[in-house]
Amino acid sequence: MFSYFTINDANQVLPDVIKKFEFTLAKKNEISKLEHEIQTSIATTDSFEVYVLLKQKLNSAITAFYEALEMLENTGVVVKSIEQGLLDFPSKRFDQEVWLCWKYGETEIKFWHEKDSGFMGRKPIEVSDESLI
Repeated sequence: MFSYFTINDANQVLPDVIKKFEFTLAKKNEISKLEHEIQTSIATTDSFEVYVLLKQKLNSAITAFYEALEMLENTGVVVKSIEQGLLDFPSKRFDQEVWLCWKYGETEIKFWHEKDSGFMGRKPIEVSDESLI
């Protein structure tokens, strides 16, 4: 279900979002590790058995990653980049759709940007700014 976030709403769900993001990131890192193991096994062994077993593990890891990503986005956030740790929360400023912007490591939502500008277009949310829904 789609909904717009207020700053308070976004900050309230942020601890859960962070846990789900970290879980998703761990799944992504597992994929990278298995890809490296597969490349190493290709270069160092003639055994199909090792390769096939690693490939099956990789397939399972990819499935787990996409399941984690789906759980994360089911919170209402949009993942912009797992690698850079960027998530956006849909919101409105006056009658304009905007994104509340979060970067991994931040403990609260402090920035927003317009729909067509990304992370580089982040603007600080003023404490007195009640224009965001």
